[in-house]
Amino acid sequence: MINIPPITLVTPEAKQIIKHPAAFALQVIRAFRANQGLLLAGAVAYYTLLSIVPLLILVVMGLSQVVEQTVLFDTLRRALEWVVPGQSAALVQELQAFLEHRAALGWVLLATMLFFSSLAFSVLESAISVIFLHRVKVQKRHFLVSLAFPFAYIAFIALALFAATFVLANLLAFGQEKVLVLGFSWSLSGLSRAALYVVGVGVEILLISSIYYFMPVGRISARHALIGGATAGLLWEVIRHGLVWYFTTFSQVTIVYGSLTTAIVVLLSFEIAATLLLVGAQVIAEYERIGTNGPTLPAVQLHTDAVDKSPPASSARVHRGRRRKNKISATARR
Repeated sequence: MINIPPITLVTPEAKQIIKHPAAFALQVIRAFRANQGLLLAGAVAYYTLLSIVPLLILVVMGLSQVVEQTVLFDTLRRALEWVVPGQSAALVQELQAFLEHRAALGWVLLATMLFFSSLAFSVLESAISVIFLHRVKVQKRHFLVSLAFPFAYIAFIALALFAATFVLANLLAFGQEKVLVLGFSWSLSGLSRAALYVVGVGVEILLISSIYYFMPVGRISARHALIGGATAGLLWEVIRHGLVWYFTTFSQVTIVYGSLTTAIVVLLSFEIAATLLLVGAQVIAEYERIGTNGPTLPAVQLHTDAVDKSPPASSARVHRGRRRKNKISATARR
């Protein structure tokens, strides 16, 4: 007889979360605040704003050698809608303007774009290391690995966009087909749009999960990475549709910021996306704490309070006692 170990569909950690979901959510929020999550998200959003255009320029320059530019820009516009809702057309327009003058691109400008395109990943790695501080204390990552990681992820994004061009072309071609049933012609465009959205959400979750899987120090299990990726991805989908509805219905950001509208909206989108990305990382970190030291293990408190330079209470009492003794001895001598 061959003993086959039973397959556990629900782990003890998951059972504990299902049993006490509110307590786990509250623990995630407390740990996120203790790690200064909003401050980290702001840093990630700022450097992503600096990196997005050089990164897209490098990707487009490489893929334009093998993919037709109209197809490439259409795929890129659709992909950017998942990251910067409502502002993809403006970014694609800037990329098209740059490609018209790419003959003036030199080695200095190329090196500068490589440097700025890698900034966002470097800052994101540092922010995630704060979330997974319990891993950094145990394991260290080699300096060369951290240096090469941003460029490897740039190549990974280029390959993902290259594959997306073929998937998009096939789904759009599928949507133009019609099916004849009982003498009625049914268009497949609705089914094509639904399939395109489902594929987009799946790719989004997988990309976020890959960040959780490769970026922290040490190897995170694929199950934990998918838990964090699904959490951040689904939350971003809800907020992304809310942002699209707000900017197209009530927003007066154009009147307030004028020519800076695109930069402000993109920065706001990056801020929200970075916050959700770090929240997903915090979910993984707290999920790991359940299996090791328990869910109530407090996170390391990070703060920026001013240093209190006043003397301790005990030393102050000593000084007051010495002054009192000096006064008594001086009175006795008189």
